[in-house]
Amino acid sequence: MTQCNESPVPFTSLNRRNLVADFAGGSITSDAGALLLRQVDQQLGLIDALDRVIPDPRQPALILHPQRALLAQRIFAIACGYEDLNDHQQLRDDPLWQAVTDHPGPDDAPQLASPPTLCRLENRVSRKTLFQISAVLVETFIKSYHLTHDEPPEELILDFDATDDLVHGHQENRFFHGYYDNYCFLPLYVHCGDHLLVAYLRPSNIDAALHTGPILKLLVQRLRREWPNVRIVLRGDSGFCRHRVMNWCERNGVFYLLGLARNRVLLRNVQFQLDQVAQLHAIDGQAYRVFHEFLYAAGTWSRLRRVIAKAEYLPGAKDGKANPRFIVTNLADDGRALYEDNYCQRGDTENRIKEQQLGLFADRTSCHRFVANQFRVLLAAAAYVLVSHLRRHALRDTDLERAEVGTIRLKLFKIGAWILRSVRRIVVKMSSSHPWQNLFRLVAQRLTGTHPNGAEPNPHFSP
Repeated sequence: MTQCNESPVPFTSLNRRNLVADFAGGSITSDAGALLLRQVDQQLGLIDALDRVIPDPRQPALILHPQRALLAQRIFAIACGYEDLNDHQQLRDDPLWQAVTDHPGPDDAPQLASPPTLCRLENRVSRKTLFQISAVLVETFIKSYHLTHDEPPEELILDFDATDDLVHGHQENRFFHGYYDNYCFLPLYVHCGDHLLVAYLRPSNIDAALHTGPILKLLVQRLRREWPNVRIVLRGDSGFCRHRVMNWCERNGVFYLLGLARNRVLLRNVQFQLDQVAQLHAIDGQAYRVFHEFLYAAGTWSRLRRVIAKAEYLPGAKDGKANPRFIVTNLADDGRALYEDNYCQRGDTENRIKEQQLGLFADRTSCHRFVANQFRVLLAAAAYVLVSHLRRHALRDTDLERAEVGTIRLKLFKIGAWILRSVRRIVVKMSSSHPWQNLFRLVAQRLTGTHPNGAEPNPHFSP
């Protein structure tokens, strides 16, 4: 580890006592909670699966840092809040990081990979490998489901959503997008609940629904191979309402629930209901909504389809405003329930995307090569898979069961600890005053399957 100047750093006195600090505390880390990430990966086998599909052209006899250790170092660091490759210049000397990545170097100082080594890993991945990495995410979802459920699923809802990923340089496939009013990429995400299945980086000079059909087909084939009787529902906003996608769903027994952009024909079909809620609003100034459904076919559609309309009037400036919304579906359930209890839940996938971009730096696409940027998105996706599994499996029925990644990181990952090494073991001595130590014990026990005292500790408080 880097040797720092051990001369004390003086501060103003405290109650007539000198107050000084120094850097002579020995092997100390600030990321002791990374042990939990390693244990999650032990359950899922995610990093081993990624290592198997990424070719390593290096000469084995000349390798100091195995590819698996490189992937663990990069993915765990993203989960712990280190977005930049330059951060690894300091992390490579951290004794805890040397342990959690299972680095096979010398026991006394197995220094991890430097930023240039990690950069070379990012830039040698091919498009074919990216496809195989994406398949690993789907396989990990299936394995994770089996770990937490005894019965096969009756229904899987696949949420498709696109978002903007701003770029600030001259990266490959950089284009200006009029809607977002900036230069950006247009990644596509697919979630099933809080499970991430697809993280696909695309240029922004395309239709938002580009490649939805092929991706949906591959997902349906794999999921039905695992669970033949599962009902699969495609859910998305109006950007994914394309006649070819709906035709394929109808031919292959897949249900869809898609937003439908308003137009004059749709508004004409719901005008009576809009007038009705406007009159009710005029009486007491409250918001009102009613639902209506009818058959409709756009010019490009091959047949009439069921459209559910929400006619709503909301309070606002002066006389309020109308807020009509439309969805198209081949589901037979009650229209209002489909909209309020099903379609509106689509918004949760936007929270999951924000979690990946803001909390796990999926928008850190600053490489010049487009393929390298796609690999970075997938690395952030892998970090999300680990944190999501920890939240779903180890944090259930606790105060953090619905916490976002930044909160989990702050309370469970960023823990100061003193590292003691010996021939037989590595001891991580965490702070005695850590306020979430009781929850940490519970999470570790759930991940390892051990309950030394015969009962789980109370997750809602710490002594």
